[in-house]
Amino acid sequence: MGVLENRDFRRLWLADLASQLGSRIDVLAVPLLAATALGASVFEVSLLRTAETLPYLVLGLQVGAWCDRMRHRPVLIAADLGRAALIGSIPVAALFGVLGLAQLLLVVLGVGLLGVFFDIAHQTYLPRLVTREQLPEANARLQTNLSMAAVAGPGLAGLVIQALGNAVALAVDAVSYLFSALWLRRIETPDVRPSPGPRRLLREIGDGLRVVRDNRILLAISVHGAVSSFFQSVHLAIVIVFLARDVGLSPWAIGLLGTASLTGALTAGLTARRLGRWIGEARALWGAGVLFDLAYQLYPFTGRGWALACYVVAGFFATYGVIVLNVFGMSFQQAVAPPELLGRVNSITHTLVLGVVPLGSLLGGVLAGAFGMRPTLQIAAAGVLASAAVLAWSPLRKLRDLTPVGA
Repeated sequence: MGVLENRDFRRLWLADLASQLGSRIDVLAVPLLAATALGASVFEVSLLRTAETLPYLVLGLQVGAWCDRMRHRPVLIAADLGRAALIGSIPVAALFGVLGLAQLLLVVLGVGLLGVFFDIAHQTYLPRLVTREQLPEANARLQTNLSMAAVAGPGLAGLVIQALGNAVALAVDAVSYLFSALWLRRIETPDVRPSPGPRRLLREIGDGLRVVRDNRILLAISVHGAVSSFFQSVHLAIVIVFLARDVGLSPWAIGLLGTASLTGALTAGLTARRLGRWIGEARALWGAGVLFDLAYQLYPFTGRGWALACYVVAGFFATYGVIVLNVFGMSFQQAVAPPELLGRVNSITHTLVLGVVPLGSLLGGVLAGAFGMRPTLQIAAAGVLASAAVLAWSPLRKLRDLTPVGA
């Protein structure tokens, strides 16, 4: 039976699609709103991404332990409703002419905090809706959502911003979170609360850390993700401002460029499972990581005219690689982690990968102010390439398939 024949997974899948499409809008709309309507500097724009990702660094490990103590569906619904309210406050403030950078910072900080709870609970909830054998297909379906949002979101966001303004685009984003909450509310599979018992936060976190530490494959995937994510965040903190100011693109053109470059993500979502069956899941994961790292080297060559092709080609192969990495890396993680520890294992790998993002974003703003935006993109590309060494010398290079045996 295909995983989409599972009604509750289908509802989770539709909720995820709505949420992914909406969140792709604020990725473009918030920094553009800050840079254009509020006249924010490059450093101030980088602070927005720092604020959004800071909660992972501060609370990621704790949230994993908390999620292993509670039912997951109410957490997901509450996170969606909270994000809808926070994002919705931006167009309201803009309508009354009181929007400022301080409010934007508080909103993205709150959205980031709720996102930590949502992401960890979401990945911990999935194995309760599908069988272990269905995990690769289920993760591929969810990654296809990410791919579709990556392709459609920037173009849609750019078009809405160009026609109606940043505030309206963010109102659409708020509605998408409400739609996601409605689909999650319709899931019927019982969401059982874990059995009560004595709780010690540090010991619980330590149990999860040992699962990641003792599995060499999971550790290699996580460390590669952390190093590449740090330098990718340097890139992402400034790239929209770079395209708008240095390359001279309009919001609509930036959105269209993003759509064209992210078609690799959609291609990966549709082909990842077949690729894994053809060459082996371990080889697919290892090759995808190397492809992602190499593709990033083209971004600094982006410029006007034909040089825009560098951005599109880099985006295609980088997003193809990252989706394949996510499909097989997450499926392996969900299979190898004990069910009672899955929330903590998810939070640890997420914290490794996303906890470094605020530091990288802050560094991106500092480097851009000191050396300029294109040299900063070159530094980011070199750092992403260096992360390939983690996978190159990991056990993955000797394996064909991934199994729940780690060391």
